[in-house]
Amino acid sequence: MVHPALLFIHGMYMNGVSWEPWTKAAATRGFVSAAPSWPFHDGEPADLRANVPAGLGALTFGDVVTHFKRIIDGLSERPVLIGHSIGGLVVQKLVNDGYASAGVSISSAPPQGVTSFEPVFLKANFPHVNPLAGSKPVLMTPERFHFTFCNVMSREASDAAFESYVVPESRNVPRSTLTKQAHVDFGKPHVPLLMIAGDTDHLTPARMVEANANRYAQPVDFAKFANRSHFICNQDGWEEVAEFVFDWIDGLSDSPAATRP
Repeated sequence: MVHPALLFIHGMYMNGVSWEPWTKAAATRGFVSAAPSWPFHDGEPADLRANVPAGLGALTFGDVVTHFKRIIDGLSERPVLIGHSIGGLVVQKLVNDGYASAGVSISSAPPQGVTSFEPVFLKANFPHVNPLAGSKPVLMTPERFHFTFCNVMSREASDAAFESYVVPESRNVPRSTLTKQAHVDFGKPHVPLLMIAGDTDHLTPARMVEANANRYAQPVDFAKFANRSHFICNQDGWEEVAEFVFDWIDGLSDSPAATRP
């Protein structure tokens, strides 16, 4: 079987390092993949926490989308995009703009006009978009990371994940998703799209992700995984999610949906 190229897109407070388990797993399945970091996110997470990149605070969602469009324009073919959180929203935007052969959006942040009023969603998200906080880069505390990302994990395991993966972030990325920068035309024909949610996710609740999927005029595949937090791509059991995604991609070659524009 000839596999399509995969391009992984991380979310907020992460960088390409967070996808290393997935790129290794993809290689064992015969996929060629890459996981480039957003602008101002390259490097080892501990180094980035100690030395916050100049210019990070001004980064917007639109800047991230443009960054990946430039990467894709340099490829010989449109890849399958796999994104998590804000990266999942980047996938939706790039699919909408014709930059993918297929897309997988995991625990996606919502496009403009999609939201949730669940108390846990508001509690988890407000600190990241707080309009009174200015544009200085922000670094989550281990306590907030545990609540926001790793609520089904022990505090010890969450703290270890924080040390391994967490980087400083721009508040202007999530703020700008509330604007037309994150507009998605749900009526536009699209390539195959899979949306995945975790049933205990505080940051992007499963009901909101499913509602997002249901906004599309054309069918979107949806899957929900039990006992998964927002850290679904790295918490224990991530392999099950990865294998599900790789199986879905492999199945596209036999599906009529794979021929959609």
